[in-house]
Amino acid sequence: MAPADFEPPLWEQNAARSAALPQGERLQKVLATRGWGSRRVCEELIAAGRVTVNGEVAQLGRRVDVDHDQVHVDGAPVGTRPGLVYYLLNKPTGVVTTATDTHGRRTVVEMVPAEPRVYPVGRLDIDSEGLLLLTNDGELTNLLTHPRFGVDKEYLVNVRGAVSPGGIRQLRNGVELDDGMTAPAVVSQPSPGVLRITIHEGRNRQVRRMCAAIGHPVQRLVRVRIAGLRDPSLTPGSWRALTPAEVIDLAKAAGAAGG
Repeated sequence: MAPADFEPPLWEQNAARSAALPQGERLQKVLATRGWGSRRVCEELIAAGRVTVNGEVAQLGRRVDVDHDQVHVDGAPVGTRPGLVYYLLNKPTGVVTTATDTHGRRTVVEMVPAEPRVYPVGRLDIDSEGLLLLTNDGELTNLLTHPRFGVDKEYLVNVRGAVSPGGIRQLRNGVELDDGMTAPAVVSQPSPGVLRITIHEGRNRQVRRMCAAIGHPVQRLVRVRIAGLRDPSLTPGSWRALTPAEVIDLAKAAGAAGG
């Protein structure tokens, strides 16, 4: 038996420390690869205590399992699993926001690459148009769609008839629907019968029901913004991949909304 005051050689101590650390990719490398800045910038984020792994503040030298560990910067999720993709689609009318359809109608999933398999983030009903996200990043999807983490969504809406100042005020303050009062909305009327409405809730057909409740049924509805994401150059039926910076901005928006 070794003496009580025996101290292993330094190389053996270092090997033991390394074995105790999580294995995988270095955290700063993962952050840099996902677009959060150079490795030096990412090291500074870690040193400042702004990065967590599985809810714990990360230390420099931390390694992560990109298939399982959950990484956040300032509360915003960082998709680390290999093969994550993010598409922005300009959904046309007549297309359903589901992965499959039992009635044989065209789905939004059929309008983007088949592999890897992606799913829509939230919904646009069959008669509505505009921006829709599709991804295989389950954590970001949950944050963008969960009521607690609702992010702003802006719509350009054509309604029947010009809306009175009182009607605009109702939409701004909240409208009583069959599933409860809506949260305050940002509403303007750029021209008679054309509304610009921003909400952060995600109830089914919410904007249509809000407008109907004040006596102005929707004739056309187009989603033009999700959080800070716009793209007026994206034509109906076309799609593109998000840039790393856009993915980061979405994650930050979801993290801020959840805070």
